[in-house]
Amino acid sequence: MAGLTRRTLLAGIAAAPLAGAAHAQAGWPSRPVRVIVPYPPAGGADTTARILYAKLGDQLKQNFVVENRGGAGGTIGEAVVAKAEPDGYTILHDATAFSVNTELYPHLPFDYRKDFDPVFLVSLVPNILVVTPSVPVTTLADVIAYIKAQPDGVSMASSGNGTLQHLCLEMFRHVTGLKINHVPYRGGGPALTDVMAGQVKFFFSNGSSVVGLIKGGKVKAIAHTGKGRLDSLPDIPPASDTLPGFEAYEWNGVFVPHGTPAAIVQKFNKELNVALASPEVQTRFKQLNIASRPNTPDDFRSFVDAQMKLWSGVVKEANIKLG
Repeated sequence: MAGLTRRTLLAGIAAAPLAGAAHAQAGWPSRPVRVIVPYPPAGGADTTARILYAKLGDQLKQNFVVENRGGAGGTIGEAVVAKAEPDGYTILHDATAFSVNTELYPHLPFDYRKDFDPVFLVSLVPNILVVTPSVPVTTLADVIAYIKAQPDGVSMASSGNGTLQHLCLEMFRHVTGLKINHVPYRGGGPALTDVMAGQVKFFFSNGSSVVGLIKGGKVKAIAHTGKGRLDSLPDIPPASDTLPGFEAYEWNGVFVPHGTPAAIVQKFNKELNVALASPEVQTRFKQLNIASRPNTPDDFRSFVDAQMKLWSGVVKEANIKLG
Protein backbone atom coordinates (compact mmCIF):
# COMPACT_ATOMS: atom_id res chain seq x y z
CA MET A 1 0.00 0.00 0.00
CA ALA A 2 3.00 2.26 -0.41
CA GLY A 3 2.15 5.68 -1.77
CA LEU A 4 -1.57 5.22 -1.09
CA THR A 5 -2.63 8.14 1.08
CA ARG A 6 -5.82 8.32 3.11
CA ARG A 7 -7.11 11.05 0.78
CA THR A 8 -6.65 9.00 -2.40
CA LEU A 9 -8.18 5.93 -0.74
CA LEU A 10 -11.30 7.88 0.28
CA ALA A 11 -11.55 9.45 -3.18
CA GLY A 12 -11.44 6.00 -4.76
CA ILE A 13 -14.18 4.69 -2.46
CA ALA A 14 -16.39 7.72 -3.25
CA ALA A 15 -15.91 7.35 -7.00
CA ALA A 16 -16.67 3.63 -7.11
CA PRO A 17 -20.47 3.94 -6.70
CA LEU A 18 -20.56 6.73 -9.30
CA ALA A 19 -18.69 4.58 -11.77
CA GLY A 20 -21.04 1.70 -11.08
CA ALA A 21 -24.11 3.92 -11.61
CA ALA A 22 -22.71 5.27 -14.87
CA HIS A 23 -22.05 1.74 -16.10
CA ALA A 24 -25.58 0.64 -15.17
CA GLN A 25 -27.08 3.59 -17.03
CA ALA A 26 -24.92 2.96 -20.10
CA GLY A 27 -26.10 -0.65 -20.12
CA TRP A 28 -29.80 0.21 -19.86
CA PRO A 29 -31.90 -1.80 -20.47
CA SER A 30 -30.22 -4.94 -19.17
CA ARG A 31 -33.51 -6.62 -18.18
CA PRO A 32 -37.18 -6.39 -19.22
CA VAL A 33 -38.85 -3.00 -18.93
CA ARG A 34 -42.36 -2.75 -17.50
CA VAL A 35 -44.59 -0.42 -19.56
CA ILE A 36 -47.68 0.72 -17.66
CA VAL A 37 -50.58 1.71 -19.94
CA PRO A 38 -53.16 3.16 -17.53
CA TYR A 39 -56.13 2.27 -19.75
CA PRO A 40 -57.85 -0.95 -20.91
CA PRO A 41 -56.58 -3.06 -23.83
CA ALA A 42 -57.40 -2.11 -27.45
CA GLY A 43 -57.72 1.63 -26.80
CA GLY A 44 -55.60 4.33 -28.42
CA ALA A 45 -52.79 4.31 -25.86
CA ASP A 46 -52.62 0.52 -25.84
CA THR A 47 -52.51 0.42 -29.65
CA THR A 48 -49.64 2.90 -30.00
CA ALA A 49 -47.75 1.23 -27.14
CA ARG A 50 -47.87 -2.22 -28.72
CA ILE A 51 -46.78 -0.90 -32.11
CA LEU A 52 -43.94 1.19 -30.71
CA TYR A 53 -42.50 -1.15 -28.06
CA ALA A 54 -42.49 -4.15 -30.38
CA LYS A 55 -40.11 -2.17 -32.58
CA LEU A 56 -38.12 -0.79 -29.63
CA GLY A 57 -37.70 -4.27 -28.17
CA ASP A 58 -36.23 -5.54 -31.44
CA GLN A 59 -34.00 -2.49 -31.60
CA LEU A 60 -32.61 -2.81 -28.06
CA LYS A 61 -32.72 -6.62 -27.86
CA GLN A 62 -34.80 -6.43 -24.69
CA ASN A 63 -38.44 -7.03 -23.77
CA PHE A 64 -40.79 -4.10 -23.15
CA VAL A 65 -43.74 -5.71 -21.38
CA VAL A 66 -46.99 -3.76 -21.79
CA GLU A 67 -49.20 -3.96 -18.70
CA ASN A 68 -52.71 -2.48 -18.79
CA ARG A 69 -53.68 -0.94 -15.45
CA GLY A 70 -56.93 0.84 -16.33
CA GLY A 71 -59.40 2.61 -14.08
CA ALA A 72 -60.31 6.01 -12.66
CA GLY A 73 -59.39 7.95 -15.78
CA GLY A 74 -55.86 6.58 -15.83
CA THR A 75 -55.01 7.56 -12.26
CA ILE A 76 -54.64 3.98 -10.96
CA GLY A 77 -51.85 3.12 -13.39
CA GLU A 78 -50.30 6.57 -13.05
CA ALA A 79 -50.05 6.08 -9.28
CA VAL A 80 -48.09 2.85 -9.82
CA VAL A 81 -45.44 4.65 -11.86
CA ALA A 82 -45.36 7.74 -9.64
CA LYS A 83 -44.19 5.58 -6.72
CA ALA A 84 -41.94 3.21 -8.71
CA GLU A 85 -38.16 3.05 -8.40
CA PRO A 86 -36.67 5.70 -10.74
CA ASP A 87 -34.34 3.27 -12.49
CA GLY A 88 -35.75 3.15 -16.01
CA TYR A 89 -37.44 -0.23 -15.58
CA THR A 90 -40.99 1.03 -14.90
CA ILE A 91 -42.32 3.55 -17.40
CA LEU A 92 -45.65 5.20 -18.14
CA HIS A 93 -47.21 5.27 -21.61
CA ASP A 94 -49.97 7.80 -21.05
CA ALA A 95 -52.49 9.88 -22.97
CA THR A 96 -54.31 13.22 -22.96
CA ALA A 97 -55.83 12.47 -19.55
CA PHE A 98 -52.40 13.15 -18.04
CA SER A 99 -52.88 16.84 -18.87
CA VAL A 100 -56.52 16.92 -17.72
CA ASN A 101 -56.64 14.84 -14.54
CA THR A 102 -54.85 17.41 -12.42
CA GLU A 103 -58.07 19.50 -12.66
CA LEU A 104 -60.55 16.62 -12.62
CA TYR A 105 -59.05 14.80 -9.63
CA PRO A 106 -57.69 17.39 -7.16
CA HIS A 107 -57.07 14.92 -4.30
CA LEU A 108 -54.72 12.38 -5.87
CA PRO A 109 -51.83 10.89 -3.85
CA PHE A 110 -49.30 12.06 -6.45
CA ASP A 111 -48.45 15.22 -8.37
CA TYR A 112 -48.37 15.22 -12.18
CA ARG A 113 -45.87 18.06 -12.31
CA LYS A 114 -43.50 16.77 -9.62
CA ASP A 115 -43.64 12.97 -9.75
CA PHE A 116 -43.02 12.35 -13.46
CA ASP A 117 -40.29 13.30 -15.93
CA PRO A 118 -41.36 13.63 -19.58
CA VAL A 119 -39.39 11.54 -22.07
CA PHE A 120 -41.09 11.49 -25.47
CA LEU A 121 -44.22 12.56 -27.36
CA VAL A 122 -45.32 9.45 -29.24
CA SER A 123 -48.43 10.42 -31.17
CA LEU A 124 -51.08 12.97 -31.99
CA VAL A 125 -54.54 11.82 -33.07
CA PRO A 126 -57.29 14.31 -33.93
CA ASN A 127 -60.92 13.72 -33.15
CA ILE A 128 -63.37 13.49 -36.03
CA LEU A 129 -66.85 14.96 -35.77
CA VAL A 130 -69.15 12.22 -37.07
CA VAL A 131 -72.92 12.26 -37.51
CA THR A 132 -75.68 9.79 -38.24
CA PRO A 133 -75.77 9.39 -42.06
CA SER A 134 -79.40 10.52 -42.29
CA VAL A 135 -78.68 13.96 -40.80
CA PRO A 136 -78.83 16.47 -43.73
CA VAL A 137 -75.38 18.05 -43.21
CA THR A 138 -72.08 17.76 -45.07
CA THR A 139 -69.95 20.60 -43.66
CA LEU A 140 -69.23 22.06 -40.24
CA ALA A 141 -71.14 25.20 -41.23
CA ASP A 142 -74.10 22.94 -42.02
CA VAL A 143 -73.83 21.35 -38.58
CA ILE A 144 -73.81 24.73 -36.85
CA ALA A 145 -76.82 25.91 -38.86
CA TYR A 146 -78.66 22.64 -38.21
CA ILE A 147 -78.16 22.85 -34.44
CA LYS A 148 -79.19 26.51 -34.36
CA ALA A 149 -82.45 25.57 -36.06
CA GLN A 150 -83.38 23.06 -33.32
CA PRO A 151 -85.42 24.80 -30.57
CA ASP A 152 -84.11 22.42 -27.90
CA GLY A 153 -80.62 22.05 -29.36
CA VAL A 154 -79.20 18.59 -30.03
CA SER A 155 -77.73 15.75 -28.04
CA MET A 156 -74.05 14.97 -28.57
CA ALA A 157 -72.32 11.83 -27.35
CA SER A 158 -68.99 11.54 -25.59
CA SER A 159 -66.96 8.52 -24.54
CA GLY A 160 -67.30 9.54 -20.90
CA ASN A 161 -67.15 12.49 -18.53
CA GLY A 162 -63.76 14.21 -18.66
CA THR A 163 -62.56 12.39 -21.80
CA LEU A 164 -61.08 14.29 -24.72
CA GLN A 165 -64.31 13.68 -26.63
CA HIS A 166 -66.22 15.40 -23.82
CA LEU A 167 -63.73 18.27 -23.75
CA CYS A 168 -64.02 18.73 -27.53
CA LEU A 169 -67.79 18.92 -27.12
CA GLU A 170 -67.37 21.59 -24.45
CA MET A 171 -64.93 23.57 -26.62
CA PHE A 172 -67.36 23.38 -29.54
CA ARG A 173 -70.24 24.51 -27.34
CA HIS A 174 -68.19 27.39 -25.95
CA VAL A 175 -66.85 28.60 -29.31
CA THR A 176 -70.18 28.41 -31.15
CA GLY A 177 -72.60 29.26 -28.33
CA LEU A 178 -74.82 26.37 -29.46
CA LYS A 179 -77.27 24.50 -27.24
CA ILE A 180 -75.80 21.01 -26.89
CA ASN A 181 -76.91 18.33 -24.46
CA HIS A 182 -74.04 16.12 -23.35
CA VAL A 183 -74.70 12.36 -23.37
CA PRO A 184 -71.75 10.51 -21.76
CA TYR A 185 -71.14 6.86 -22.64
CA ARG A 186 -68.84 4.24 -21.14
CA GLY A 187 -66.36 4.38 -23.99
CA GLY A 188 -66.21 5.34 -27.64
CA GLY A 189 -67.55 2.00 -28.91
CA PRO A 190 -71.01 2.29 -27.32
CA ALA A 191 -71.21 5.94 -28.39
CA LEU A 192 -70.50 5.04 -32.02
CA THR A 193 -73.10 2.25 -31.90
CA ASP A 194 -75.80 4.75 -30.96
CA VAL A 195 -74.63 7.31 -33.51
CA MET A 196 -74.90 4.67 -36.25
CA ALA A 197 -78.42 3.86 -35.03
CA GLY A 198 -79.42 7.53 -34.77
CA GLN A 199 -80.08 7.41 -31.02
CA VAL A 200 -77.58 10.28 -30.66
CA LYS A 201 -76.67 12.00 -33.88
CA PHE A 202 -73.36 13.78 -33.15
CA PHE A 203 -70.04 12.64 -31.69
CA PHE A 204 -66.41 13.80 -31.66
CA SER A 205 -64.82 10.38 -32.12
CA ASN A 206 -61.19 9.34 -31.76
CA GLY A 207 -59.71 9.64 -35.26
CA SER A 208 -58.10 6.21 -35.20
CA SER A 209 -61.06 4.12 -34.09
CA VAL A 210 -63.63 5.43 -36.56
CA VAL A 211 -61.83 5.16 -39.92
CA GLY A 212 -63.44 1.87 -40.93
CA LEU A 213 -66.94 3.06 -40.06
CA ILE A 214 -66.48 6.22 -42.11
CA LYS A 215 -65.18 4.35 -45.13
CA GLY A 216 -68.01 1.84 -44.79
CA GLY A 217 -70.65 4.58 -44.72
CA LYS A 218 -71.82 3.70 -41.22
CA VAL A 219 -71.23 7.27 -40.01
CA LYS A 220 -70.70 10.52 -41.88
CA ALA A 221 -67.48 12.47 -41.21
CA ILE A 222 -67.76 16.25 -41.11
CA ALA A 223 -64.43 17.67 -39.87
CA HIS A 224 -61.41 16.76 -37.77
CA THR A 225 -59.73 18.63 -34.93
CA GLY A 226 -56.16 18.52 -36.24
CA LYS A 227 -54.26 20.43 -38.92
CA GLY A 228 -54.22 19.99 -42.68
CA ARG A 229 -55.57 16.78 -44.20
CA LEU A 230 -55.52 13.22 -42.87
CA ASP A 231 -53.57 10.58 -44.76
CA SER A 232 -56.30 7.96 -44.66
CA LEU A 233 -59.24 10.38 -45.03
CA PRO A 234 -57.96 13.24 -47.19
CA ASP A 235 -61.44 14.60 -48.03
CA ILE A 236 -62.19 15.59 -44.44
CA PRO A 237 -61.27 19.23 -43.67
CA PRO A 238 -59.97 20.51 -40.32
CA ALA A 239 -62.53 22.20 -38.09
CA SER A 240 -60.21 25.21 -37.90
CA ASP A 241 -61.13 26.07 -41.51
CA THR A 242 -64.53 27.09 -40.12
CA LEU A 243 -63.65 27.82 -36.48
CA PRO A 244 -60.12 29.34 -36.44
CA GLY A 245 -57.98 27.99 -33.62
CA PHE A 246 -60.20 24.99 -32.91
CA GLU A 247 -57.63 22.25 -32.41
CA ALA A 248 -57.50 19.22 -30.11
CA TYR A 249 -55.62 15.94 -30.05
CA GLU A 250 -55.67 12.63 -28.30
CA TRP A 251 -51.95 12.27 -27.62
CA ASN A 252 -49.74 9.56 -26.21
CA GLY A 253 -46.43 10.08 -24.50
CA VAL A 254 -43.78 8.42 -22.36
CA PHE A 255 -42.95 9.39 -18.78
CA VAL A 256 -40.64 7.97 -16.10
CA PRO A 257 -40.69 8.43 -12.33
CA HIS A 258 -39.08 11.69 -11.27
CA GLY A 259 -35.40 11.25 -10.50
CA THR A 260 -34.69 8.71 -13.23
CA PRO A 261 -31.03 9.30 -14.26
CA ALA A 262 -30.65 11.80 -17.08
CA ALA A 263 -28.45 9.38 -19.03
CA ILE A 264 -31.30 6.85 -19.16
CA VAL A 265 -33.85 9.51 -20.14
CA GLN A 266 -31.62 10.73 -22.97
CA LYS A 267 -30.87 7.24 -24.25
CA PHE A 268 -34.54 6.27 -24.04
CA ASN A 269 -35.56 9.39 -25.97
CA LYS A 270 -32.93 8.74 -28.65
CA GLU A 271 -34.04 5.15 -29.16
CA LEU A 272 -37.73 6.13 -29.23
CA ASN A 273 -37.00 8.67 -31.96
CA VAL A 274 -35.28 5.95 -33.98
CA ALA A 275 -38.15 3.48 -33.48
CA LEU A 276 -40.76 6.10 -34.35
CA ALA A 277 -39.01 6.92 -37.63
CA SER A 278 -38.89 3.28 -38.75
CA PRO A 279 -40.96 2.31 -41.82
CA GLU A 280 -42.86 -0.31 -39.80
CA VAL A 281 -44.09 2.17 -37.19
CA GLN A 282 -44.74 4.99 -39.67
CA THR A 283 -46.81 2.74 -41.95
CA ARG A 284 -49.04 1.56 -39.08
CA PHE A 285 -49.43 5.07 -37.67
CA LYS A 286 -50.49 6.53 -41.03
CA GLN A 287 -53.09 3.80 -41.45
CA LEU A 288 -54.58 4.90 -38.11
CA ASN A 289 -54.48 8.70 -38.70
CA ILE A 290 -51.72 9.01 -36.09
CA ALA A 291 -49.35 11.93 -36.55
CA SER A 292 -45.87 11.95 -35.00
CA ARG A 293 -42.70 14.02 -35.01
CA PRO A 294 -39.14 13.87 -33.67
CA ASN A 295 -38.85 15.45 -30.22
CA THR A 296 -36.69 15.82 -27.13
CA PRO A 297 -37.63 15.54 -23.44
CA ASP A 298 -37.68 19.36 -23.25
CA ASP A 299 -39.95 19.54 -26.31
CA PHE A 300 -42.34 17.11 -24.67
CA ARG A 301 -42.27 18.98 -21.36
CA SER A 302 -43.27 22.20 -23.14
CA PHE A 303 -46.05 20.37 -24.99
CA VAL A 304 -47.47 18.89 -21.76
CA ASP A 305 -47.35 22.30 -20.04
CA ALA A 306 -49.32 23.84 -22.92
CA GLN A 307 -51.86 20.99 -22.86
CA MET A 308 -52.36 21.40 -19.11
CA LYS A 309 -53.02 25.11 -19.59
CA LEU A 310 -55.48 24.49 -22.43
CA TRP A 311 -57.53 21.77 -20.77
CA SER A 312 -57.58 23.30 -17.30
CA GLY A 313 -59.32 26.28 -18.86
CA VAL A 314 -61.89 24.08 -20.59
CA VAL A 315 -62.55 22.03 -17.44
CA LYS A 316 -63.08 25.18 -15.35
CA GLU A 317 -65.25 26.86 -18.00
CA ALA A 318 -67.49 23.77 -18.25
CA ASN A 319 -67.39 23.18 -14.46
CA ILE A 320 -66.52 19.50 -14.91
CA LYS A 321 -65.91 17.70 -11.60
CA LEU A 322 -65.11 14.01 -11.17
CA GLY A 323 -63.29 13.51 -7.88
